[in-house]
Amino acid sequence: MKFVLSTSFSTVSHLTHIAPVADDYGWEAMSFSDHVVHPEQISQPYPYTEDGSRRWGAFTDWPDPWVVIGALATITKRLRFTTNIFVLPMRNPFLVAKAISTAAIVSDNRVTPAFGVGWSADEFALMQQDFKTRGKRTDEMLEIMRLLWTGEMVEYHGQYYDFDRLEMNPAPSARIPFWIGGISDPAMRRAARLADGWVTDLQPSSEIIESIGRIHQWRKEYGRENEPFEVMATPNDAWDADGYRRLEDAGVTHILTMPWMFYHGETEDLALKIDGVKRYADEVIAPLS
Repeated sequence: MKFVLSTSFSTVSHLTHIAPVADDYGWEAMSFSDHVVHPEQISQPYPYTEDGSRRWGAFTDWPDPWVVIGALATITKRLRFTTNIFVLPMRNPFLVAKAISTAAIVSDNRVTPAFGVGWSADEFALMQQDFKTRGKRTDEMLEIMRLLWTGEMVEYHGQYYDFDRLEMNPAPSARIPFWIGGISDPAMRRAARLADGWVTDLQPSSEIIESIGRIHQWRKEYGRENEPFEVMATPNDAWDADGYRRLEDAGVTHILTMPWMFYHGETEDLALKIDGVKRYADEVIAPLS
């Protein structure tokens, strides 16, 4: 089992202090969430809470994931970087491909982006991207980025994106794996069909395990059952070795967690955050590794 440190809602200035500690203490990766703006009022409910309210308040830090990953890659040696979740269809595929390939080069191939289709129609409107076609456009964007990352002359002729031969460089020196996040059937099918892994929401272990079973069945339908597949999970009812081993037996490869919450709760004290990173590594990660 590998452990990923969630930086959601964290003060950006703390990250350059936390990353080297995570690097030294056996964490597999750090993960970054994604919003461009925070509308004061939203036109539709947030889909991952019972009452539709967002899990964060106004004035929360939301750094650009690829800028911060590039910066942290220069002060770490082995730590990997991922996202939970980067809203792909809210962007231009060429700009995303360029940012991720640059981060891959700077980090010596330590990036595994995790993509989702997003939920905020308000942000899509501000980014001038169509909300209703976001799923189908995501499928095409994933294909386009795979082509661009080869560094060769490529072309693409799809329903939403169409271009003649061109190349994008510098290209990464190794294949960039990517995961898909989301708990809807279309999201999990997309992960099964196109991705190297799946990312859960904050869910009970039973739901996570049931979803993994469905994804593996779909992977068989797509002829991908023998390819490696990773699962980054955020269980809301597993916090010890027994709970993590149950998830690992079901196919979970990574646990995404915010370690200081276990020792100090929600805190903006950097020293307490670093203490949580170290203690969790000693008490949980080391015994399970």
